[in-house]
Amino acid sequence: MTVFIASLFLPKTVHFALPGTPPRGSLGEKKQPGGKKPVPLKRQPSLFQPTSITPPLTPTEEKTPGHPFTNEDGLRVQIPTVEAVADGVRAPADRSSPTWGGRFDQPMSRANSPPPPSLVDKGRNLMQQKAKEMGRRGITQPRSLVRSESRDRVFAHANWNVVNADQGNGGLRNAAEAAARDGRLKEYTWVGTLGMPTDALQGTQQLQEIEDKLATEHDMLSVFCSDKDFNGHYSHFCKQILWPVFHYQIPDNPKSKAYEDHSWKYYVNVNQAFADKIVKNWKRGDTIWVHDYHLLLVPGMIRKKIPDAKIGFFLHVAFPSSEVFRCVAVRKQLLEGMLGANLIGFQIHEYTRHFLQTCSRLLSAEATPDGLQLEDRFVDVINLPIGIDPVSLSRHREEAEVKKWLDIMRERYAGKRLIVARDKLDHVRGVRQKLLSYELFLNTNPEWRDKIVLIQVALSTSEKSELDATVSDIVTRVNSSWANLAYQPVVYLKQDIDYAQYLALLSIADALMITSQREGMNLTSHEYLHCQDGNYSEKKHGSLILSEFTGTSSLFGGNELSVNPWDYRACAQAIKKALEMGDEEKEQRWKKLYESVNHHTGSHWFTEFMSRLDRVYEEQHRRDQTSVPRLSTTSLVQKYNLTERRLFILDFEGTLVSWGPVNQIIPVSPQRTLDVLNDLLLDERNTIYVMSGRRPEELDRLFRRVPNLGLIAENGCFLKDCGSTHWTEMADSDQIRTWKESVKNIMTYYLERTPGAEIEDRRCSLIFHYKSAEDYEAAMRQAQDCASHINDACEEQRVHAIPVDGCVLVEPIDWTKSTAAQRIFADLRKGLAADETHKSPVDFLMVVGDGREDEKVFKWANSLGDDGTVKEVVTVSLGARNTEAGATLTQGVSGVLMALQKLAAIA
Repeated sequence: MTVFIASLFLPKTVHFALPGTPPRGSLGEKKQPGGKKPVPLKRQPSLFQPTSITPPLTPTEEKTPGHPFTNEDGLRVQIPTVEAVADGVRAPADRSSPTWGGRFDQPMSRANSPPPPSLVDKGRNLMQQKAKEMGRRGITQPRSLVRSESRDRVFAHANWNVVNADQGNGGLRNAAEAAARDGRLKEYTWVGTLGMPTDALQGTQQLQEIEDKLATEHDMLSVFCSDKDFNGHYSHFCKQILWPVFHYQIPDNPKSKAYEDHSWKYYVNVNQAFADKIVKNWKRGDTIWVHDYHLLLVPGMIRKKIPDAKIGFFLHVAFPSSEVFRCVAVRKQLLEGMLGANLIGFQIHEYTRHFLQTCSRLLSAEATPDGLQLEDRFVDVINLPIGIDPVSLSRHREEAEVKKWLDIMRERYAGKRLIVARDKLDHVRGVRQKLLSYELFLNTNPEWRDKIVLIQVALSTSEKSELDATVSDIVTRVNSSWANLAYQPVVYLKQDIDYAQYLALLSIADALMITSQREGMNLTSHEYLHCQDGNYSEKKHGSLILSEFTGTSSLFGGNELSVNPWDYRACAQAIKKALEMGDEEKEQRWKKLYESVNHHTGSHWFTEFMSRLDRVYEEQHRRDQTSVPRLSTTSLVQKYNLTERRLFILDFEGTLVSWGPVNQIIPVSPQRTLDVLNDLLLDERNTIYVMSGRRPEELDRLFRRVPNLGLIAENGCFLKDCGSTHWTEMADSDQIRTWKESVKNIMTYYLERTPGAEIEDRRCSLIFHYKSAEDYEAAMRQAQDCASHINDACEEQRVHAIPVDGCVLVEPIDWTKSTAAQRIFADLRKGLAADETHKSPVDFLMVVGDGREDEKVFKWANSLGDDGTVKEVVTVSLGARNTEAGATLTQGVSGVLMALQKLAAIA
């Protein structure tokens, strides 16, 4: 079966051989005379080459490298041919994206640059300026050539070859290749765009040939969309709306609003193109894995057309708190798109928690530790950090070019301590904060002047912001203060460097400094730690100075030097500690960090996610209401007849009686229900417990004529054994009293803003009722906020708020119907073992319920049957939701009573 890996860009793209253009042999194949097999051409590895590196993280689109040269510092650098567009977090640090449609050897984009400039800045032509900077109007080429339609026609007849793409998610690509190399991934197909404009090729034979070659020779499905759609999707909605929001930048200015209003339709169009391509090629048994924020809608779109598909989704960037994400106008559409997946993955637990809270708050979905309970199905949510490929990295470190650069750098920086950094020059990366901290360190530690050098590689973006000038000013100030003929405290490179040089830098560095303000992960730190093992250079075991706001920080257990980028003094102190730390401490820290890096590898991430997806899909499919069989009364009777000791645990509201809401008073006792229970209890081999959300005194009144009946009140907080007159309080009264004070204050705050609502105080729970509110829609929003507020503020007090029909129920996590059922079963077995007149254990267990709070009881009961503790286990659900139960009943309360009557008649 095939695994479809959907990412915005394919690992391959196409280059055309046009007259007067430089050869592209560095990246791909060269056609031989006479139609001979193409042979690969070699080039100096570039930091932008995904095939040359184990790129760490998220999808990021890389910058096109230009011609290498050696600067005055002895470092060989690459001058980009065009400015790059900011994108995700990616290794070796952050790679920017190629300007889409700004190359000699690919078609130019025919898209205008929406939205109109008048929308974003009082009629100024800023968007056209931005388009020029990004190369869309030919910044690297003569304007007449770019605007010429004849140039486009050349591509219809030009020779072309498939090459490795400069853009794309290198971390994902390397993880897939590592998993395939390790034999953990068999058949897989990439789904993505070519990363270049295609309007100029529409209707030509070239486009069909390109698509066919990628599919047959490289197992890649090409997604074609118009230049206008892609430009609006990628450059505007993804870059101007989603990327900032996921990195805690609220879209609160007119420019953002214009982008959002104008480009949402393009985002939808591109996502739909991906979904259609996958649906067209999907076969039963295939797996679909969608990646990152560019394709948030794809899982939901596929789910609509293929309800049974196995779909995974992984977000490579951070997921912000609900307070930030709720600022996006299309927030619900994005969340519902993601929830089309069976399994949703995030890098770390913090992002998972934010996502669950956001869905609970905005969609009123019940969030559990395992995922989200929707109305018709369950979506599992996990955190699983991506990693590097140590095998590939070690192979590249053995190359002669790396060793050559190690020798050059040892000579160039002899007697100096090196701090290395590589970041994109945008506000999220914290380059400014890093340089100010370094300046403060030099100011306060004069003894280190002339002994330390900071090498900062800064990848520029298309935005000509104040940050660019600010950083340059800081570098100039630092160097002018302490530089001399033989020493320069900051080596500032505003372009990327060769991959071999990058590995040499990581190997020789005394410290790596990362001060990102937000970052999904940071795999540069992983590569640095791997390069510090001393296998190919002197054993450094250098220190890692890492921002606490990177996802990677949560994996290292405090063995890194964690810093707050905004605390310059603490960052300066971290630099000092890194330089003055003893060898023994450095080695101890490095070993623990190295162990973490070797555990969280790309191959492990890939295979673990696929394994989890297989498991949750099978479990969800088993629990799907349409897959669960109807209860067979004949089979039930047979199981009942073959057993000696029977335990029934039956839900009350909606199962034994039709009255559901626990705040409604039942005017008369349900006589038929009482008669059925009494008939069953005539057989002394039967033990029956009824579980309810009602108070103990209400259940006493309702079941006073069934003396041998056991009762569970307030969803497991109170228990009354069969034949007893005494209620046992299961919950800790002191703990209940403590959290009630906190929760009641929060509820009161929302009660004052919701006319007609009321708070019901029970012994072990609180209920916020809003069904009778004056404005029901407004009350529902207030209730959602109330539930989110309680879940956020009172998590440590072991309570949770559950939105149910017309109310919000707040109850303890540690005492549920399931914990009460387990206590009953344990006591019953213990009592039977001690009673010589009852030799046989419990061999028949029947649980019937209709609500989400009954699912845990179903799961527990089924586990007893699976491990053989109970011979016959029957779990029955009356609800329309997906369920843990082994059978369903569609006749509701009447069906339950009829089934129980048949069992009673046997006795």
